[in-house]
Amino acid sequence: MEFNTVHNRFSETAFDQLMQKRIHKVLLICSSYDAFMLEEDGRIDEQLFNEYVSLSLRYPPHFIQVSSAGEAFKVLKEEKIDLIITMLSVGEMDPFSLSRKIKETYPRIPIVVLTPFSREVSMQLEREDTSAIDYVFCWLGNANLLLAIIKLIEDGMNADHDIHKIGVQSILLVEDSVRFYSSYLPLIYKIVFRQSKKFMQEGLNEHQKMMRMRGRPKILLARTYEEAEAYYNKYRSNLLGIISDVSFKHEGTKEQGAGINLAKRVKEDNPYMPFMLQSSDSRIAEVAKELKVGFIHKQSKFLLQELKDFLNTYLAFGDFVFINPKTGEEIARVSNLRELQNKLMEIPDESLLYHFKRDHVSKWLTARALFPIGDVIREMKVDDDVDMSTHKEKLIRVIAEFRKSKGRGVIASFDRDRYDEYMTFSRIGQGSIGGKARGLAFLNSIIKKHPELNQHPDANIMIPRTIVLGIDVFENFMEENDLYSVGLSDLPDEEILRHFIKGKLPAHLRDDLLKFVQVVQRPVAIRSSSVLEDSHYQPFAGIYTTYMIAPSRDEEMVGQIMDAIKCVYASVYYKSSKAYMEGTTNLIDEERMGIVLQEVVGQPHGNRFYPTFSGVARSVNFYPIPPETAEDGIVNVALGLGRQIVEGGASLRFSPKFPHKVLQLSTPEMVVRETQKTFFALDLDAGRFEPSVNDGINILQLNVGDAEDDGSLKWLASVFDMQNHMIRDGLMADGVRLITFANILKYDAFPLAEICRNILAIGQDEMKQPVEIEFAVDMQAPDSKPVFYLLQIRPIVSSKNPIGPDLSEYDPKDCFLYSESALGNGEVNDIQDVVYVKTDTFKPSLNREIAGHIEKINDKLQKKSRPYLLIGPGRWGSQDPWLGVPVRWGQIAGARTIVEMGLENYHVEPSQGTHFFQNLTSLRVGYLTVNPSIGEGHIKMDFLDSHPAEEETGLVRHVRFEKPFSTLIDGKSNKGVIVFDQQEWTQKSNIL
Repeated sequence: MEFNTVHNRFSETAFDQLMQKRIHKVLLICSSYDAFMLEEDGRIDEQLFNEYVSLSLRYPPHFIQVSSAGEAFKVLKEEKIDLIITMLSVGEMDPFSLSRKIKETYPRIPIVVLTPFSREVSMQLEREDTSAIDYVFCWLGNANLLLAIIKLIEDGMNADHDIHKIGVQSILLVEDSVRFYSSYLPLIYKIVFRQSKKFMQEGLNEHQKMMRMRGRPKILLARTYEEAEAYYNKYRSNLLGIISDVSFKHEGTKEQGAGINLAKRVKEDNPYMPFMLQSSDSRIAEVAKELKVGFIHKQSKFLLQELKDFLNTYLAFGDFVFINPKTGEEIARVSNLRELQNKLMEIPDESLLYHFKRDHVSKWLTARALFPIGDVIREMKVDDDVDMSTHKEKLIRVIAEFRKSKGRGVIASFDRDRYDEYMTFSRIGQGSIGGKARGLAFLNSIIKKHPELNQHPDANIMIPRTIVLGIDVFENFMEENDLYSVGLSDLPDEEILRHFIKGKLPAHLRDDLLKFVQVVQRPVAIRSSSVLEDSHYQPFAGIYTTYMIAPSRDEEMVGQIMDAIKCVYASVYYKSSKAYMEGTTNLIDEERMGIVLQEVVGQPHGNRFYPTFSGVARSVNFYPIPPETAEDGIVNVALGLGRQIVEGGASLRFSPKFPHKVLQLSTPEMVVRETQKTFFALDLDAGRFEPSVNDGINILQLNVGDAEDDGSLKWLASVFDMQNHMIRDGLMADGVRLITFANILKYDAFPLAEICRNILAIGQDEMKQPVEIEFAVDMQAPDSKPVFYLLQIRPIVSSKNPIGPDLSEYDPKDCFLYSESALGNGEVNDIQDVVYVKTDTFKPSLNREIAGHIEKINDKLQKKSRPYLLIGPGRWGSQDPWLGVPVRWGQIAGARTIVEMGLENYHVEPSQGTHFFQNLTSLRVGYLTVNPSIGEGHIKMDFLDSHPAEEETGLVRHVRFEKPFSTLIDGKSNKGVIVFDQQEWTQKSNIL
């Protein structure tokens, strides 16, 4: 081939003819919250805008959001819609019948359903007629999925022209699992875009950069053998590689070896075509080895990382690595054209020959939209006798000419020169901001939108000043410091943290944070904001850590904040996080962490800092006491930092509809026994903080009386008059100070109940489902009205379901357990193990020790995949060991049903504001409460005691039954029973 021919072909690639068919208008059928989540998280509009600008297109897709079928048809009639996206959770609307109705009138518009991932949804999809739906995707809180959906559909529309006419490359994904292709596609597109940008930044001017971005590889998704074979036959000469499931439909029925047959077919045709099989069956690894194709185990915690490695290594997406063909050792590595040009003459002939014969170099170049050079190299057919030096020289000339004809042609959201105290919500980085930050941004938009909040006469309602680090900062930190292998290992938490602390954060971050602390001049909270956290259907409440940093010298404070950021990053990979991931069937490898940096609400008081009070409000009350109803909601409030509530300490519970009626305040004895005794505050001694697995390392726990001199108690406290055995509101009398919130709830010193009612109603309306809101109130804000700070909003997975099991056929006397305070809905029939705290040796002082015993049994049962029933006295998950066993979620993650049991002198109300409570409701764990000593249900512990133990310590027993027993909970009546196999029950009962 003559060089001039090559040179002329540089101008022949018609990039302007690529991607001609576009999606311009997207109809989004969902609730306001879903729309906000999709469009704002990760700035999806901004992502799409940048993508479209880089493709030299003037108009990015315009999103039109509606929340009803009627509105949808009105828009379809008036607008030219190119794509319809509907969420599965749109109120009472059925997206399947709606899709069929739309398709009848508008058959050419693609329809995509976004659904949360859960077993119930999977079963629903199997039952439904999805013929009118083009794709179903699993929404995991990752905004990149929306970008991937649009690109997948556009790639399908443009594939024929762009591949055959221009030479664009493609990747074929063969997968029929909604769950898995929803994870794979965003990752593949992310790598494709990153690779394209990486190459473009190397040596192109802006115009060429825009043009060449259009030449990125197409992604093709096949869900059946026939689709996969058709794509392969059509585009085989432009395929970079194939990633295939093993089991999918062939000729209408599920075929277990369909992917293996496809691999054989491809390898017979082209033995060098990169091919990756992935399966849940580890035995397929041997088959893959025989076929000389790659293999990924679907249940591997490294799944996405292994997929990423395959794309980078075999599909020409990473650096080009020249290897010694005899040993497989790396000889040289190049990451761009300049390096390839400089190193070509140094590459041994046998290495270059090896790569040429397999078209590796041409694939590497065409994957970067360098079609002319890729074509030239592909046409350089070589054999073992060829003169490689001639080919090297020719290739160097081609690269040199190409590089001569190109120029060089480059945004940060956080501008430290312009940042000041008027900036409420800012971001550093361009990635998704994660669940917590998304909730905060959503709250900020709610406040702006509703005058009853932003113009309240008696309070300023706002969010604290906040900066968010996008997940790209996390990914950069993990990759630059090679920490994925550490995080995904089984190392102890402390060892994982040690490695993370040694890591280096991006260099620019120190200067950005320096500006932030100079503006804020208050303590700063460093909170997790993971991609999966506070997601719509499975919140990760309290799974990750939150650190607080006291003010100090600017440089010292920035150093501590950076250490705290690393601590939060490390918490993604702690044992408890991994256990929770398993419980939600998420992949730890899929998790990505944003960070919320936020000023701490409150005022300094000597050596401590805290808000007047904090709270958690829920729009649904799982344990209403008449005249309250479940829909009236419930609020938990406590003096000091919110840690008191979310970790299960004593707090005051009230209905925002009936703030004067508080059960805990009904008798003097109950007030003394059940109100808050201690509170949490931040230690202002900056030297107290050091990187630790314990995020409370610099948090003080103080007696409530210590707050009197701070002035905090005048709104919150009453006094117990021992002589007259009565409670006196206010602080005028002598006696024990008790946190009753009397001045606020009884005498309206602050409109707490009204604000909670409003924000819960607005939040629930915007999200179209029950919500939980965290807040803090500063009654001592200088020179202003009291300030009500909204800290977080997250959806509650409500267990209320009108169709629960019928319990009328069960006589409570014949049941092992009967509860009238049961949380959940449905039946559990596959448990044979019971782990319970022994009542004869129980003492509250031993609760920490009990937690350790339970954790060991939990770990053993989890390894054997044996779910169990957990029974114990007091409030599970309380971090106050006097109120219950202070387990964290990871220590009991294998429990499918939990029983909270009151003893004669040990009775504790459940706290609905705890993170523990939120997680068990979202995970559908049955939660039953019994207090036999006061006539609230019963439990026959002697039945368990009579059964031989599989394992027993001095404090805990584990028993296993021959047959599974049944737990039945009616979510509508809040009643539940546990029933054992009749024969075994009768035998034991007779013995008793």
